[in-house]
Amino acid sequence: MARVVKVFGTLRNHWKKSTVAACALSYGGHWLYGKHWCVAFSFRLNGMEYGRQQISPQEQLRKATVILNPAACSGKANTLFEKNAAPILHLAGVEVTLVKTDYEGQAKKLMELMEQTDMLIVAGGDGTLQEVITGLLRRADQESFSKTPIGFIPLGSHNSLSESLHILSDNQVKHITSATLSILQGETVPLDVLQIKGEKDQPVFALIGLRWGAFRDVAATIKKYWYLGPLKTKAAHWFSTLREWPQVREASVSYLAPTLRPPDLPEQKPQRPHLMYRIAHRLKNYWYPPIPEPPKAEEPERWTERMLSTLELSIHTQNKNPVQTRTDDSLLVCCILVKLIFVYVCVRAYFCSMTSDLSLLLYPLPQEGAGFYNIDNEEYEAMSVEVTLLPRKLHFFCSAERREQLLTQVQ
Repeated sequence: MARVVKVFGTLRNHWKKSTVAACALSYGGHWLYGKHWCVAFSFRLNGMEYGRQQISPQEQLRKATVILNPAACSGKANTLFEKNAAPILHLAGVEVTLVKTDYEGQAKKLMELMEQTDMLIVAGGDGTLQEVITGLLRRADQESFSKTPIGFIPLGSHNSLSESLHILSDNQVKHITSATLSILQGETVPLDVLQIKGEKDQPVFALIGLRWGAFRDVAATIKKYWYLGPLKTKAAHWFSTLREWPQVREASVSYLAPTLRPPDLPEQKPQRPHLMYRIAHRLKNYWYPPIPEPPKAEEPERWTERMLSTLELSIHTQNKNPVQTRTDDSLLVCCILVKLIFVYVCVRAYFCSMTSDLSLLLYPLPQEGAGFYNIDNEEYEAMSVEVTLLPRKLHFFCSAERREQLLTQVQ
């Protein structure tokens, strides 16, 4: 009792400090409560709504395979997933199989062994997402496996694809929970994929694109000047200019001319003709066989070659707005000339079949010491590569609110 009286006496003698401390603790507690618990609780209630939906006795629970990178977000990804995303999935009645990666590149190997599932969820950043789609599209049965819808829960330091699928928010908890809820909504959008193949290694697949040049090299060194605070970016550019001038990259780019693409065929199978019609059709072909048409001579591929002297070269997809209606599928090639003039070259392609893909050949000059590529924010040694566009290859879950925002931007 004496200790309690002593505490109250100290608070009374220092009433100004006590008042300030009480206000600070009250405000901090209210901010923390609103930032985490209210947001997480509201989204978990939304998850429960999906879990209360009735299913027939013959219908099975939806199965989801989650590829989680615990090292993402400076080692906080596992905690963020368990606190914010996992409860929503469980409350929604989803049967979750959680697979955690132990080292870089393991996700590619895991995708080779993964069995068929109702949905695939990637919990991590750009690096984890690239490993998953690369392992998926390297499979022998990738044609059927690529039809599995994919969900992306942004838990990494770089989440480039998140702005195309989810509503961005400064609140990390809200961002994660809204991304998880968009998976439960079930709406998907098709995304293009870039196949980047070197001379020796297996192909690498990307959803955003490839960057090569001086600005990419500078961006990789910004973290070294952390002690300069807000001036670190300018310092990185300044020291890079002093070390190397002019910062020019020589390359040879060859690409194919556009070819027409047939219209998309409906997924519904045509109705089978009547039995008498089929019998008459077969008899007609038997007595009067059709004359086969002479084979058409295949025209040789016409490559257009350009020599570039540029500060930065980027080849990227149009996945920033996946809901935009397009009459063609295209790669966007951007080069920054030495005079700092931006020149945009749109290489368009229409596909007759999945075997006639648009290809773009990139030859860095000289071959040695050409630096590094940035493929979906992952570093690769620069070499001669062939970039092939795979249009609408994968389907990702997209938030309904974000879809409406993107449609409004198009209008």
